[in-house]
Amino acid sequence: MTASAPAPRRAAGRAVAAAARRLRSALPTLRQAVVGAVLWGAAMTASAGFGIALREWATWEKVSAVAKLYAVGGALAFPIAFTAARFLSLGRSAETAFAAALVSLAAVTVVTTGLAFAVDYRSYYAEWHDVPGSLTWTLQLVFTTLGALYQFAVLGLRLLLPFGLAALIAAGVWFARLPR
Repeated sequence: MTASAPAPRRAAGRAVAAAARRLRSALPTLRQAVVGAVLWGAAMTASAGFGIALREWATWEKVSAVAKLYAVGGALAFPIAFTAARFLSLGRSAETAFAAALVSLAAVTVVTTGLAFAVDYRSYYAEWHDVPGSLTWTLQLVFTTLGALYQFAVLGLRLLLPFGLAALIAAGVWFARLPR
């Protein structure tokens, strides 16, 4: 009997180690993460502002609150999406990098902005929820969050168009030109 691990286990360990190295090389620099987060957050804020202007909202307080949600969602999304896009496109063509950037930025931006909306939505309704930790509270938390995500999907996604789509394409072109 040998002391070494069976071949499948060693192969799995090498695959995990390779994925970890790939993930480390996909991480953005601090400068890329911060500057990208600020710029992408500003682009999503502008997109929401443009969408709101098209719909002629009247109250500044509501416009400001919505703009902040999109700024937070965009800022949180960029470092995660950048890492995912780079992870998917390392060593691949510019076209693959462009596609990875589009999919990653779009998906992560929608998810983070939706979650920011859900947290804000939940904080509003928390006043009427049961004692934290109880079964009723847990059900209220789950269904309030699901309701918020549905409402964001129906009403909030449209604020990402058309300006957000243009920003997404521009970011994809920029990302495709980066060295991999």
